[in-house]
Amino acid sequence: MQTTHLESLLLALKTIADDGTRCSYRVPALWSGKSTGTEKVNPAAYFSHIVETILNGSESNSSFSKKSDWKTSAVVYNLFIRLSTAFDHNGDGLINTEALECGFRETGTLLKAIALLPYIKNLGANTIYLLPVNEIGTQSRKGTLGSPYAIKNPRKLDPLLNEPALGLSSETLLKAFIEAAHILDMHVVMEFVFRTAAIDSDWVKEHPEWFYWLKNSGNTRNYGAPHFDTHTLNRIYEVVDRHELHNLPAPSAEYRDQFAAQPVTVQEEHGQLSGITTDGTPCHIASAFSDWPPDDQQPAWSDVTYLKMHNHEAFNYIAYNTIRMYDSALDNPETFNTSLWNEILDIIPSYQKEYQIDGAMIDMGHALPALLKRTIVVKAREENPDFAFWDENFNPTPAIRAEGFNAVFGSLPFVIHDIVFIRGLLNHLNKTGVALPFFGTGENHNTPRVCFRFPKQEAGRNFSIFIFTLSAILPAIPFLQSGMELCEWHPVNLGLNFKDEDRALYPPEKLPLFSAFSYDWENCNELAPLNSYIKKILDIRAHYLDLVLCGATGSMKLPYTSEPDLFAVMRTVDDRSLLFIGNSNLYETRKGFLEFSIENDSLYDLISAQPCQISEHRLEVNCKPGQCMLLELPQVFINQT
Repeated sequence: MQTTHLESLLLALKTIADDGTRCSYRVPALWSGKSTGTEKVNPAAYFSHIVETILNGSESNSSFSKKSDWKTSAVVYNLFIRLSTAFDHNGDGLINTEALECGFRETGTLLKAIALLPYIKNLGANTIYLLPVNEIGTQSRKGTLGSPYAIKNPRKLDPLLNEPALGLSSETLLKAFIEAAHILDMHVVMEFVFRTAAIDSDWVKEHPEWFYWLKNSGNTRNYGAPHFDTHTLNRIYEVVDRHELHNLPAPSAEYRDQFAAQPVTVQEEHGQLSGITTDGTPCHIASAFSDWPPDDQQPAWSDVTYLKMHNHEAFNYIAYNTIRMYDSALDNPETFNTSLWNEILDIIPSYQKEYQIDGAMIDMGHALPALLKRTIVVKAREENPDFAFWDENFNPTPAIRAEGFNAVFGSLPFVIHDIVFIRGLLNHLNKTGVALPFFGTGENHNTPRVCFRFPKQEAGRNFSIFIFTLSAILPAIPFLQSGMELCEWHPVNLGLNFKDEDRALYPPEKLPLFSAFSYDWENCNELAPLNSYIKKILDIRAHYLDLVLCGATGSMKLPYTSEPDLFAVMRTVDDRSLLFIGNSNLYETRKGFLEFSIENDSLYDLISAQPCQISEHRLEVNCKPGQCMLLELPQVFINQT
């Protein structure tokens, strides 16, 4: 019988453990299901035990679940391996970027990700969402480790995700990771980066025609997003809103003239790539910037560039109308950069065959040409009809569902800072219906952590409880951003909803997306971890899953509460209702009441396991800061007064 990659990993670990190699190596007690703090271990023996336990479990779970409903019942744990499994193993107060003397790393690795799988499963998650794990470019690298979105080669993995002590490649370890996840009946969804690449991508030398090039002339020294005057901006918004994408307003001729025409011959000197056109004009790869809205103020992306999806000579520049809101002139198949499209179309199928992944999230998928995006889905489903696709889109509409996607990112993380915005979002979804699930979360790696939003950590923990419980009863996929359960507050990246002062405080050297960093696994930021609470809520959700997942219009009502800080949502399907009540005030207890159509009845709070009483048509509620209640209401109706 052929040895699996997980078995090969176990053999390598046991060999190291048996040779007597020792090093000072601490691990978080939480990783083993214990309380906070650390324990000192022999790393090879420690990981051997976990891997062996997983392999032994394969005997009782011999058939990995291939049920087609796994996508709707998914509970997601978002794993940025390099960060999520990083730890100060030698206790020197640093996260070393080089391996320790014993050959094990302090930055996150695939071996430690395998060891974390039982922990993640015990939280109640059944799906792992991996941020990019590919090889990273080195030119203009951000921070100490570089951005995982500066993809040097989408077919190779980051070598920093392996453990030198093992002598196994990152590719072998990823196969072992997915094998382990499948043994534990967990699915793995990977994020792929197809819209951009590192400015020193391996593709540059082979296919310079897949990139935008800037002339090395003086007027490109201040290169950045094109400027549009107020009148032109208004015109752009107007026509894009109407989906009238023909003859879109273009950047100025001065801006367009910065870009060099193809063909370009690539040169490499001292590891730096440059180009020269047929007329002898020296040029270099054009770096990227946020293209939409056209006056977006996000900092430029110095380490990545946009891939050139079309080869139309009149659109040889980077702007909103060549990168996302494509001018209709680019609909002509003759303009398609066909060789690039074919390369992109083969990447996910190659990962399906090589690694047995279960789904994909496409970074900036909304900015890919529509035909290319649809074909990516078709090609992957030809390989595996049950393959999941998540769309980086805010709106869970029938149109996205028709494209073959199973979920969208959704807008919840961007409105949670104000209960008024949450109320507006849910009222809107109640009227329109929810065509497919969105991610139920208060944070992701591009938004502020929930705990980052509040000056007092305890308030952040209270709001994490509030927003997670609320999300769990919506027609959404519960989404656990790794570290959320530890009340982690440090931002991963400064994407959206951050201020200029935040950017001053957190340069790339202090941001985990670009530099070495570890969560506070040891002390959970001096707060009680949320692990047991998360597990309890997810168990309740699983019991009411059919009701929760219903996205029909009218299934998500917001009853009246006498106290504005008390927020209520009633999910109703047929003759069953589940009522959420939560205190959105994170600092003070709030009392109030809800009115029911029946005069007297006994209810039961599924979270506290305590009875509560409807008396004279009223349910009196007394909630501590952030506290939530979940009540089943069979055949009970709330008066909308």
